Amino acid sequence: MPSNVKEKTQLLRGFVPYKEEKGEEYMSERQLAHFTSILDTWKKQLMEEVDRTVSHMQDEAANFPDPADRASQEEEFSLELRARDRERKLIKKIDQTLLRIEDDDYGFCDSCGVEIGIRRLEARPTATLCIDCKTLAEIKEKQIGG
Repeated sequence: MPSNVKEKTQLLRGFVPYKEEKGEEYMSERQLAHFTSILDTWKKQLMEEVDRTVSHMQDEAANFPDPADRASQEEEFSLELRARDRERKLIKKIDQTLLRIEDDDYGFCDSCGVEIGIRRLEARPTATLCIDCKTLAEIKEKQIGG
């Protein structure tokens, strides 16, 4: 794995796992603060990546006389823009998740209403389904999608 990919993975995963206290209520203020911090950090990192891409594209934009060089640059920019588009959608999902936290609706499955779980939310902070409902949804999707 290239070193910069490892660094990005560590940055996104660079939080201290939540340690529950005995008898602590699920989605207590402390837990909500923990997930808000994770989501805010993740969003900030994504926004910094957007800024880096804009700077890179402005700095590297050139009108190469060689068609192969031009095509290579256009393909590179196209890949970067696709990645940023996926990240834009992720930022939107993070914003929706932060709203769920504000509305006291975070951490519970949209389908069945059970607790999603601290560890699952740390792995995927934007999760809206418990593991069982997500598994069922994926099975249904495979059956319908072919």
